[in-house]
Amino acid sequence: MSYPKIPLAQTVIQLCKAKNIKHIVLSPGSRNAPLTIGFTHDPFFTCYSIVDERSAAFFALGIAQNTQHPTALVCTSGSALLNYYPAVAEAFYSDVPLVVISADRPKHLVGIGDGQTINQKDVYKNHILYSANLKLDIKNLPKTSGDDDEPAIIKSIENKLERFLGIKQALQEENEEEINLALNTAIHKLGPVHINVPFDEPLYETVKELSVNPKVITVDASPKKVDSVDLKLCLEDWSDASRKMILVGVNPPNEIEQKWLDELANDNSVIVFTETTSNLHHKEFFPSIDKIIAPLTDAEFTELQPDILLTFGGMVVSKKVKAFLRNYKPKQHWHIDSKKANDTFFCLEKHIETTPNEFFSEFLPKITHFKKSNYKSVWKAVKQKRNDLHKAYLAEIPFSDFKVFDTVFKALPKQTALQIGNSSAIRYSQLFNISKSLQVFCNRGTSGIDGSTSTAIGFAVANKNQTTFVTGDLSFLYDNNALWNNYIPKDFRIIVVNNGGGGIFRILPGHKNTENFDQYFETKHNLTAKQLCEMHGLDYKTAHDQTQLNEQLSTFFNASKQPMLLEVFTPSTVNDEILLNYFSYIK
Repeated sequence: MSYPKIPLAQTVIQLCKAKNIKHIVLSPGSRNAPLTIGFTHDPFFTCYSIVDERSAAFFALGIAQNTQHPTALVCTSGSALLNYYPAVAEAFYSDVPLVVISADRPKHLVGIGDGQTINQKDVYKNHILYSANLKLDIKNLPKTSGDDDEPAIIKSIENKLERFLGIKQALQEENEEEINLALNTAIHKLGPVHINVPFDEPLYETVKELSVNPKVITVDASPKKVDSVDLKLCLEDWSDASRKMILVGVNPPNEIEQKWLDELANDNSVIVFTETTSNLHHKEFFPSIDKIIAPLTDAEFTELQPDILLTFGGMVVSKKVKAFLRNYKPKQHWHIDSKKANDTFFCLEKHIETTPNEFFSEFLPKITHFKKSNYKSVWKAVKQKRNDLHKAYLAEIPFSDFKVFDTVFKALPKQTALQIGNSSAIRYSQLFNISKSLQVFCNRGTSGIDGSTSTAIGFAVANKNQTTFVTGDLSFLYDNNALWNNYIPKDFRIIVVNNGGGGIFRILPGHKNTENFDQYFETKHNLTAKQLCEMHGLDYKTAHDQTQLNEQLSTFFNASKQPMLLEVFTPSTVNDEILLNYFSYIK
């Protein structure tokens, strides 16, 4: 097997292997050649080559989202790693493990006017868990003037070999510690890290034997136990409260044991609000939050106001529940997370620094009595009423975005993964009860539309079951380089809801149906996905009404020889009215 000659490249690659980081997304370049050579020649790694760095980073994010283990991104020096930044920020706020490995010029060649060179040290400093800035291998240090054979460091110590080897070993050990720390951080704290690796030329030389054997440093990854005093106080407050609300944001599937969910469901003083991305299901829980709370009066909001709000998971989609809990603050807000706690509702009192499952396993068995309450039973009646009106409204409305999302979500095959684009798509999804057999994902860390398609494709590559991506037209077109990809599985499906622009802006306050609004907010267009599908080898389907949509969906998820895209065209001028009227109707 061939290895890069540069010891630092060997060190990075061997430690990635030792940490079981198998998926490597490579962006073509020259400065990163030692890394590319090493990763691609080792059959342990699964390597992908994606030219567009922004797309490559979101593709890697999708793989890591699926595996819950770091995916490595490898790029050349210069602006390449800046194009990774949107995905790095998303990983930072979504707790997705990414390892960015950027090749760099040696320090003495930075800031002198060399091409493809920027200040790469700590470039992601506001959105990274750890930055490792490695040191150049000692044999690659700059040479003194007039010397062709020996590095400057050897001249400076008068060829004292023992001293030279000591410095070289110290640099190697320092680099090993930095790489270990970065990789361990990504693995155990779940987030992005950056390893900046300087290489001097020559870059393409290979050897048949490894010259370094880096030390592998491990850490204890056991979940933190809840402090006994804090646990006692939590139990006392919880037992005395008659209105407890649990709100779950973005949450990976199968994170909470079913017995703890059942315990929460059996407590009549507890309401569990879940979102589409919560991946938690129970008949006693309350999905579709906006459907429940949007029509409430001030008196009803007061009645719903919790004594204790317990939250876990990532970002919350619903703006309505944020407004509710900010205006009608709970007496206490506890957040469970081993890493961080956002004061989303401006009343955070406790940050319980462990995993939700660990907390419930310590907390729920110790509850000795339940406060008598009708909190849940009252709101279950409201939920049933809203669901009945929801069904009645669907039977009345014409073909529209609302109708399309309902039809699509009902047609999705069981045991598949659903990736949802941002903006309108994820907000519509909040109004429907999606099958508990589906695993649902969306990039809600930064809530951007920029890499949704690339993320979905990366996820699909790592997923054993079929993956379907549902998105709006602007989000899809924005990230169309995602299709410039040789790895899209044949069973991957994309459904684009094309309403001819940014339909979500028609729902927000603004001067609709004016030239200024159409051009600068809604961004009207007449583009379709047809030519993109032809160029990238996707089977292209269309639907313009309910009958065509039903016909297309009846066979859309069947086995095929190539990935498929269904573009559904809806009338942009009625979608906003239908959605806004919905909340009045269910009231």
